[in-house]
Amino acid sequence: MNRVTIVGAGLAGSEAALQLACRGIPVDLVEMRPGRTTGAHRSGYAAEIVCSNSFKSTLMETAAGLLKAEMDVFGTYLLRIARDTSVPAGHALAVDRDLFAEAVTARLESDPKIEIIRRCQEDLDLRPPAVIATGPLTDATLSDALRRHLLEKHLYFYDAIAPSIDGDSVDCSKAFWASRYGKGDPDYLNIPLSRNEYLSLLEVIREAEYSERHSFEEEKYFEACLPIEVMVKRGEDTLRFGPLKPRGLKDPRTGKEPYAVVQLRNESKAGNLMGLVGFQTRMKQSQQKILIRSIPGLERASILRYGAIHRNMFLDVPSVCERYQRDRKNPDLYYAGQICGVEGYSECIMSGLVSALSIVASHKGISIHPFPDATMIGALMNYIHTPTRDFQPMNANMGILPTVGKPAGGRKARYLAIAERAIAAIKAYRDQNMWLFEKSD
Repeated sequence: MNRVTIVGAGLAGSEAALQLACRGIPVDLVEMRPGRTTGAHRSGYAAEIVCSNSFKSTLMETAAGLLKAEMDVFGTYLLRIARDTSVPAGHALAVDRDLFAEAVTARLESDPKIEIIRRCQEDLDLRPPAVIATGPLTDATLSDALRRHLLEKHLYFYDAIAPSIDGDSVDCSKAFWASRYGKGDPDYLNIPLSRNEYLSLLEVIREAEYSERHSFEEEKYFEACLPIEVMVKRGEDTLRFGPLKPRGLKDPRTGKEPYAVVQLRNESKAGNLMGLVGFQTRMKQSQQKILIRSIPGLERASILRYGAIHRNMFLDVPSVCERYQRDRKNPDLYYAGQICGVEGYSECIMSGLVSALSIVASHKGISIHPFPDATMIGALMNYIHTPTRDFQPMNANMGILPTVGKPAGGRKARYLAIAERAIAAIKAYRDQNMWLFEKSD
């Protein structure tokens, strides 16, 4: 097989390189640092993480812990290195950033199948097969090349994520299902607000604390997707004539249009993830919890994903990729990491693993079998490859997995049952596809 070119030695690119190399496939790993930097990175080390040092929970009944457990079944290299360079963090996996990056770099440099090439890749003129794993801070020249290849409408340069909650935690006695003017299916769960409730909501937003921007991020938003706090600054009625507008929605308890309406919509086909429409925000997570639980019916909401707005170059994957992150126009081009619309360190490592397995399958002339829907890997792959009107990045969370009913013991017992089902499914997948996991080292 030809040498595989991987552009970007971040979490995804590094994992993909090691997965290919261990199967005897040679890799050219192209990394522009330290010759050209991003404004966020400080070194030329591979897999340098620039935000939190936490890979989140290790408990299997959590989404983050389940994803790690699934990847352990496949033997991911960077998770192993993360554990080797970990620092005490309770039930979380946290690392010494410098030791982690140094260890990943040393592992890459010591592999005879991997050659690290220090240069900036400025175009898509790459020897096939190739993987783009350049992350949210992709160099401007390569961004332009991707823009020309994919068309601008399929390439995004920031994400605007609204919080998502567990639908089972909503008090539905204070809400109703409906679509505006009764058109189509009643796909939205609507929470009516009185004038006083609406004004109280505005006050919570005004008084909240917000995360500071990184130095490499500009405060530049699209009008169609403004942060909720920006809309509130524009006037008392902006939200009420925007995402919280009540037009066409009658409260069945009163038979009248409410003063304002908070809408929730499903964000997964099989799971129970519900997003708050129009609530994208830079608000600190503790403040988001206060905001959400101030809304009638959400007093006990279980938050599965917090809202965020930050620079994040990513693709409209459902439009531009076939399954498993393969370019529709050029089947020899693959993508991995945050550029694919996955959020989180473990998620990026997983994405690198999937791209590598996709290349291995192509090399063998066999189509990679879909990961089981009941697994976190399968659910994330389903999410990023399912067409949607407004594709936004996603991290691992229990809301994107098929439910298992309501076993005795509450939410923890339900999540543990989901996790046990997922691990059984991922092990069965591995056993049925051993050809994909055969290693030469």
